[in-house]
Amino acid sequence: MNHRFTAYFLLLIVSIIWGVAGPVIKFTLSSFPPVIFLTYRFALASALGAALWAVRPPKLRLNTSTIPHIVLHSVLAVPLGLGLLFFGFDKTSSLTGTVISATGPIMVAIAGMILLGEHITKPERMGIALALLGTLIVTVGPIVGGNGHAFISLEGNLLILASLLSDAIATVIAKVSLRERVPAIALTNISFIIGFLCFLPFLFTSYSLSEVITTIANAPLSAHLGVLYMAFLSGTLAYTLQKLAMKTIEVGEVAIFNYLFPIWAAPLALFWLGEKITLPFVVGAAVIATGVVIAEHKRRQKQKRIVPMPPHLRRHRR
Repeated sequence: MNHRFTAYFLLLIVSIIWGVAGPVIKFTLSSFPPVIFLTYRFALASALGAALWAVRPPKLRLNTSTIPHIVLHSVLAVPLGLGLLFFGFDKTSSLTGTVISATGPIMVAIAGMILLGEHITKPERMGIALALLGTLIVTVGPIVGGNGHAFISLEGNLLILASLLSDAIATVIAKVSLRERVPAIALTNISFIIGFLCFLPFLFTSYSLSEVITTIANAPLSAHLGVLYMAFLSGTLAYTLQKLAMKTIEVGEVAIFNYLFPIWAAPLALFWLGEKITLPFVVGAAVIATGVVIAEHKRRQKQKRIVPMPPHLRRHRR
């Protein structure tokens, strides 16, 4: 099977898992406060990672180059990125949060330009600017739409934006780690273990042990299923599949699948959670879509203009 097709298939699965994750997070947060939810999730994912590691230890070569990249990626992607995301979803609707999250590729493009010096053409910049404008409209939409909890929703939207910035930097660093031959499953498991260790102090400064146990014990089965989904499917499985795909295609191509999130999230948000669509949301989503189409169209045109180097010249460069 073609490597690129395999990567696209894996990323389609990831997009479905993470698209559904928004409504699942919102539903489960009705039973678990964010700190307990996150620590519970990280604990389960860490336990699975440790078990997999014990059964089949990965070929992981640590050195002065790989260790900083692994640690930095882990901190940015899990405790910071996911922490901000969950606190954001706690304060806004799952549909709004998912649409904002879908602009992740724009953040990745900006991070690639700043951190890796990647070139962004003028048309691409126009598309990115439009997408950011649409994100701004969706973000401040609760205030414009007269939402009764406008400022709480605005705070949640801003937290999700901050999580995207953190995750964009983590995505670029992950690509570097994978080039250093760090196994995808090892990078995922280490990230969740670091996330769990980082959140433990926050957990016990916010709640007593008895409060944590009581909250978990009294939660309905549906809430525990939500945590299991986030820990194993949206956590270990999705992150590992994403990193496997990232080995064979560009970071920008990986991020494109984020645009599918709202397609999977919208039916659940509307019919399961009973969320409403507002005018600012529709306008912002339309502007985002326009910007994305412009940016991605120009990016693909630029890729097509890159002529592959003849084999005899490639041999001379080795």
